[in-house]
Amino acid sequence: MLFFHHISLLSCLAGRYQLRRLLGKWHRSTLVFRTSVCATHLRHGSFAASAMEEVLRRTVVPLPAYEIQGKSPPVPESNSMEFINFYRSLETSQKVAFLEKVSQEFGVDHQAVAELALKLVESQKRDAATMLQAEDRLRYYLTPRYLALFGHISRVEGGMKFLLDLRGDVIEALAAKATDSPHIRGLNATLKSMLSEWFSVGLLKLERITWKSPCELLQKISQYEAVHPVRNWTDIKHRVGPYRRCYAFTNGAMPGEPLVFLHVALTEEITDNIQTIFGGRTSQELTEDEKKVKAAVFYSISSTQVGLQGVELGNYLIKRVVRELQSEFPSLDQFSSLSPIPGFTVWLLGLLNQQRNDGRRSKILMDTEWQEIERLVGSPAPERLRKLLSTNEWVHSEQLMDILKPILMRLCSWYLYGEKHRSYALNQVANFHLQNGATMWRLNWKADMSPRGISASCGMMVNYRYFLPDIGANSAKYLRTKVIEASEQILNLVSQFQKNSKL
Repeated sequence: MLFFHHISLLSCLAGRYQLRRLLGKWHRSTLVFRTSVCATHLRHGSFAASAMEEVLRRTVVPLPAYEIQGKSPPVPESNSMEFINFYRSLETSQKVAFLEKVSQEFGVDHQAVAELALKLVESQKRDAATMLQAEDRLRYYLTPRYLALFGHISRVEGGMKFLLDLRGDVIEALAAKATDSPHIRGLNATLKSMLSEWFSVGLLKLERITWKSPCELLQKISQYEAVHPVRNWTDIKHRVGPYRRCYAFTNGAMPGEPLVFLHVALTEEITDNIQTIFGGRTSQELTEDEKKVKAAVFYSISSTQVGLQGVELGNYLIKRVVRELQSEFPSLDQFSSLSPIPGFTVWLLGLLNQQRNDGRRSKILMDTEWQEIERLVGSPAPERLRKLLSTNEWVHSEQLMDILKPILMRLCSWYLYGEKHRSYALNQVANFHLQNGATMWRLNWKADMSPRGISASCGMMVNYRYFLPDIGANSAKYLRTKVIEASEQILNLVSQFQKNSKL
């Protein structure tokens, strides 16, 4: 009898398993059907608004009452997947409209917040317990309804990457002025706050990238490189080989996806040009000699996720890498960047354009300097110089380069040191390193003679030196007083600019 009972029980369990499989398949097919139907409506246009409302009605659950918060039944994973699939099916303009609807209609209940704010004011006259409960209740109702959905999305496979991409879409829409909705700005701020917590440095893993790293990871490092584009596999092999290091922050929720990565050259002295770093190696350089490693030069740092804009990771990555390198090379004590100067040539051409129709010669150069340039390139010198700089043709004349060297060096030093945006350095790379506590240390001539380097900064690069005992004080001084810590070379060049040039 017991034997037959076991058989019956097994049959029942098997039946339930089959039923669950069938229901699962049915549920998944229903989800796909729903998404495809909504996408079809959107393609035809007439049902766009109703399709969006239908999806949001199913996927964004109401905010539970304050008294039963945390006691609501779990939200089905299918809600998150339906939202993800529907959003991915939209065109760019439809995504903006969809996000406007999400942020405005499924955000904070402003009427409830206004009423609770009045109650909080009234509670000030009562005991502390009543006041604190009123504050907590108000804080709870300040939570947008869509926040819970984003939390659920973060837990499904691929959900974290989806939210990063979603915020990337929001940032790009705001930058392109595709929307000026204050609700969208609020959505952006909410996403930034969530992502800042999920991608805090304590939750990230520092990973060294080597030639033995997975091929997919090396390929992503190549694709995401934003400062010095990778030419081929030999190039990337060189960048992770002997006397070179590449480190990345990764997150367990996005395996194989670097968030930000840093390239380092290990040298005997602080390098003043990128050609040395990318040049060929002798047979002796194929094996590292610890005694030759006296300086670490950070020559490229790249962030890979637009959605992490405003979430500070680069500063912490540099500090972690410094500790890692000090552990590997105890005698290493020189740390510096070798940084590009994006925007300098555009800034300079802007000055020349502004004064192109001026009857007098531009005061950014001395009269004797204009005369020397005119002797080589002809008249009118400002217009000829503007054309030569905009086409990179000036580098083909050694004589002209010799004349322009002191001119461009002092102009570039002023661009880095003196040009401001809200009282901080206008150049974003300079602002990044100065906020980190680095010193504007050395401006380098003929430092990047690639077409990209010449176009961006007339071939110049700058070292931001990290004097480890001083970076905390330097950072605080810059952020508080906007004062830039600079070397004697930089200050001398700035002084020459102030003496000889006039904007």
